[in-house]
Amino acid sequence: MGGKKEKMPFKRAGRTFGKGIRSGGGAPFKKMRMRLTSSVKVHKTHPKEVILVLDFGSQYTQLIARRIRESKVYSKIVPYKITVEEIREIKPKGLILSGGPLSVYDRGAPMLDKEIFKLGIPILGVCYGMQLICAQCAGKVEASKEREFGRVELFVDNNKDLFVNLPANITCWMSHSDEIKKLPAGFVRIAHTLNASIAAFANRARKIYGVQFHPEVVHTQRGTQILSNFIFQICGCLPRWTMDKFVDTTVKQIKERVGQKKVILGLSGGVDSSVAAMLIHKAIGQKLHCIFVDNGLLRKNEAASVQKTFQGHFHMNLAVVHAQKNFLGRLKGVTDPEEKRKIIGDEFAKVFVDKSKKIKDAAFLAQGTLYPDVIESQSPTGGPSDVIKTHHNVGGLPKNLKLELIEPFRELFKDEVRTIGKYLGLPDTILKRQPFPGPGLAIRVIGEVTDDRLEILREADERVLEEVKKAGLYHEVWQSFAILLPIKTVGVMGDQRTYENVVAIRCVSSVDGMTADWVKLPPELLGVIANRIVNEVKGVNRVVYDISSKPPSTIEWE
Repeated sequence: MGGKKEKMPFKRAGRTFGKGIRSGGGAPFKKMRMRLTSSVKVHKTHPKEVILVLDFGSQYTQLIARRIRESKVYSKIVPYKITVEEIREIKPKGLILSGGPLSVYDRGAPMLDKEIFKLGIPILGVCYGMQLICAQCAGKVEASKEREFGRVELFVDNNKDLFVNLPANITCWMSHSDEIKKLPAGFVRIAHTLNASIAAFANRARKIYGVQFHPEVVHTQRGTQILSNFIFQICGCLPRWTMDKFVDTTVKQIKERVGQKKVILGLSGGVDSSVAAMLIHKAIGQKLHCIFVDNGLLRKNEAASVQKTFQGHFHMNLAVVHAQKNFLGRLKGVTDPEEKRKIIGDEFAKVFVDKSKKIKDAAFLAQGTLYPDVIESQSPTGGPSDVIKTHHNVGGLPKNLKLELIEPFRELFKDEVRTIGKYLGLPDTILKRQPFPGPGLAIRVIGEVTDDRLEILREADERVLEEVKKAGLYHEVWQSFAILLPIKTVGVMGDQRTYENVVAIRCVSSVDGMTADWVKLPPELLGVIANRIVNEVKGVNRVVYDISSKPPSTIEWE
C-alpha cells in the first residue's frame, strides 16, 4: 500500500461475496457469458455532495468509500485514469487518492493527470496516494531503510484542519517501505513517527493533504475523524446521504421506468435479494414476480421459510420451483468444488430462464448486486486492482433472456442495504442472518453430493445454529456452520464398533468476509454441539472444530 506489494492484515476488514439473482441457496451464474439489453440506473446523487475515491490498486479502496458514507456523504470509486473533463462534469467536493501495491518510482507505476492538481478541488492522498502527490509535485520519494508495517505511534505536529480535535499522538496503521525524502514546494509536515520523519503533510493554500498511514482501517485511532475532518472541515460537505432519501428517490425512478411492464427477481431469502424485493414491491406492487428455485442444496426448512415470509406475510407474487432432481442428477459423481459451482450456476440459469419465459409482459430483471460485487468482479475502476472473483450477478443476462436490468443497490454497500431493509420493515431474521454460500450445501459436503450426505449435513448444521443462537452468539459472529468431511472414522456406540462420518464445525468472526478469525467458542458450548450431533444425527460419530483463520484459509472449505 505505498511500498512493495505488501499485504495489510486488517482487523475484521473486507466483505462477503455474491448476491442477487440465484437459487434458494444462491447458485451463481458463475463465469457465464452474459449480455445486457439495457442497464437501469435507479439513483442519481446530487453531484455537489460527491467525494471521489481514485483507485490506485489497493484491495481496500472500498473501505475509504465506506467510511465516508458512514458520515452520510456520498462517495464513489473511480479509476485513477479519470480525466480532468470527467472530474469537472461530476463536480466533486473532494478527491481521495487510495493506496496501492507499487512504489511511485517503479516502472509502470500508476500516475495521476497533473492537471487535476490545478482544479482547486481539495485532495487527500493515502499512503501511495501521498507519495504520488509528493512525486508529481516535484518532491522526492525513496525506499526507506526501515519499513513500517502494523501499529505505529503517530505524533501530530499541527492539529489544524485535517487533525483538528485530535490528541498529540495516536496509534495509526502503517503499511509501506518507502519514505518522503523531500517535500514539494509549499508543503509542510503535519505529523511524523519515529521511523518516518514525514508521516503527513499539507499544502493549505492548495488544499492538498497526504497521510502515510491508513485512516480507513479500524486499527488507526480516530481514523474516521480524520476522514470526517477532510470531508467536512476541508471539503465543506454536508451530511445529506441518507437511506430514507435513497428509498424515496429509487422507488419513484423504478415506478417511472417500469410503467405497466413486469419485473422478475430471483429471490434467495438472503439479505440483498430480499431487500431488493421489498424495495421494488413498494414501487410497483404485484407487477413484481419473484422466483425461488429450490435446488435441494438448502438448509433445513429454507424454502418453506421464504415462502411463508414473502408470499404469506408480504403478499408478493412468488413462484417456488422444485428442481432438486435436476441439480442432484447433474452433481452425481462430481467432487471438484469448482466443477460443482459451474454445474449449479448453469443448471440454475436453465431453470430460471425457463420459468421466466412463462411470465407474460416481463420486461425487466432485478438483481441485488452490490457495489463491492461490481468492484471485485470487473475492476470497474480501471485501476490496477486484481479481479478478486467473478460474481454471478455482475455483467448482464443470459443471451436467451432479453430483459432490461434493474440493480437498485449497484452503488451501495451491504450495511447500507441492511439499513434500507430495516426502513422497509424486513425482520431481523432476514436482515441479520449469517451469509450463506451461493452454491449452498454443495460446497459444505466435501466430495460427492448425494441425498444421504446432504441430509446428514442439514441435520448437523441445524444443531450448530440452534446452539449458537441459544448461547446468544448468532449475531456476534460472522458465520457458524457444519461441514461434512469425505472420511469416516472408527468409534464406539453402545459397546459396539462404528465406522461413520466426521463433521467439522466452522465459526468465524469478521466484518464482511475478506479476513476472518476463528471464534473461541466456550468449551461447554462446543461440548453441547458435539454431543447433540453425535447423538441425534444418524451416521456421525466424530465432531472436530476448525481453528484456521483467513488468510491463509478461506471461510468456506470449498
